[in-house]
Amino acid sequence: MLAAERRDVLLSRLSTAGKVVAKEIAAELGVTEDMIRRDLRELAAAGLCQRVYGGALPVSPAAADYATRTTVATAGKERVAAAAAALIRPGATVLLDGGTTALAVTAALPRDLAATVVTHSPTVAAALVEHPSVDVFVLGGRLFKHSAVTCGAATAEAARAISADLFLLGVTGVHQDAGLTTGDPDEAAMKRTLASRAADTYVLASAEKVGTASPFTVLSPAEVTGIITDAAPDHPALSALRDAGVTIVPA
Repeated sequence: MLAAERRDVLLSRLSTAGKVVAKEIAAELGVTEDMIRRDLRELAAAGLCQRVYGGALPVSPAAADYATRTTVATAGKERVAAAAAALIRPGATVLLDGGTTALAVTAALPRDLAATVVTHSPTVAAALVEHPSVDVFVLGGRLFKHSAVTCGAATAEAARAISADLFLLGVTGVHQDAGLTTGDPDEAAMKRTLASRAADTYVLASAEKVGTASPFTVLSPAEVTGIITDAAPDHPALSALRDAGVTIVPA
């Protein structure tokens, strides 16, 4: 089998099964594991899969740059945002993550909502100017331009002074094995810090993120209150998460 044919098989398996186990597919194709690992390295370098120990998982399209993500799955993000906004009660203190789905949450908030929103996203904060009864606190720090959020020691220190009712967490991948992931280690650490400051954490996960993975783990699905998604209820990743006791909130 030619290398190009093997890679087509690997990509097809990622699409249908949601993962590739190097040992299993090497035996199936009658080639060495080293050959499969090399193929996976090349696919990962081309941005076509996310390598993990023992194989690979589908790569998340949400790992693209901020400008590109504003054009991806906009209808799905709006559905997720509407379901998330419905969780915010009058008078609540809410930690709102950065990203394009979090920005959609600001548009879904009722115009008369009286609440406090704490965010490390300048774009989210600016969007909340249009909500006269929402008090906005912005966590300062170094701007991570890929996601248009602040992160680092200064941001984390400011976050530790907050006690919130709810954290709406953005991630780039939701997978039953890899967990909740994102593309940058500092951003992952910041998200964990924010989650530790809220009574409840809900994940904003439009359908294109479900069943995919990015390099850095934020939290395990068991550590959040629920996952808000518009993915099909019978999606294999959601079925596995539900079987593991994770609450799935349909959007």
